[in-house]
Amino acid sequence: MKHIRRIIQSIARVYPTGAFPGKGSEDPSWEADPFHVLISTVLSQRTKDENTHKASKRLFSRFNSPKALADAHVEEIRSLIRPAGFPSAKSKAIKEIARIIHYDHDDVVPDKMESLLALPLVGRKTANCVLVYGFHQDAIPVDTHVHRVSNRIGIVRSRNPDETERELVKAVPKDLWKSVNTLFVSFGKGICRPIRPRCEECPITKHCDYYSTVFQKKY
Repeated sequence: MKHIRRIIQSIARVYPTGAFPGKGSEDPSWEADPFHVLISTVLSQRTKDENTHKASKRLFSRFNSPKALADAHVEEIRSLIRPAGFPSAKSKAIKEIARIIHYDHDDVVPDKMESLLALPLVGRKTANCVLVYGFHQDAIPVDTHVHRVSNRIGIVRSRNPDETERELVKAVPKDLWKSVNTLFVSFGKGICRPIRPRCEECPITKHCDYYSTVFQKKY
């Protein structure tokens, strides 16, 4: 078993805001309630952070509630979210999500995984983001960064993000679950990058499989 707590604490010293989900340096101008978290996370799929923020800000400045979005024309939604990738598919999904939340859930975003997964374009990563950042529940959203970093370090041995989530839930102490996504995303972008990871700057080399088996042999 890896020294999970020590690994996470070491990363948190480099990225201190990541230890407090929702308190990052790129604080959005909209409220981090479950509805805004849900819609902005759908917008974030296969989209750079800066474009997600632009699209979310434009959309919420015009339509800021489930009812308003449910009643909006899909063409206007598509125009507003255009900084995000795949605006056509996302605009239709966002309108339908808003319709379901408004008419079927009385404007209240579900706080259960199964109900969230029933919404268009909502997979486990998006649902877990809503649970963590919207409802402050203990969960581990796993994106490509979390999947890559977890496997590279050697915390898990998994083939896809869903499998990584299941393994991390077993490996990471529950009181640290909410910190994993924010920390590993920051760490995966800044130090443990997909190409040319900055192992010489890494605070966890003594716990990292990649460092001991690949990096040291190269250099």
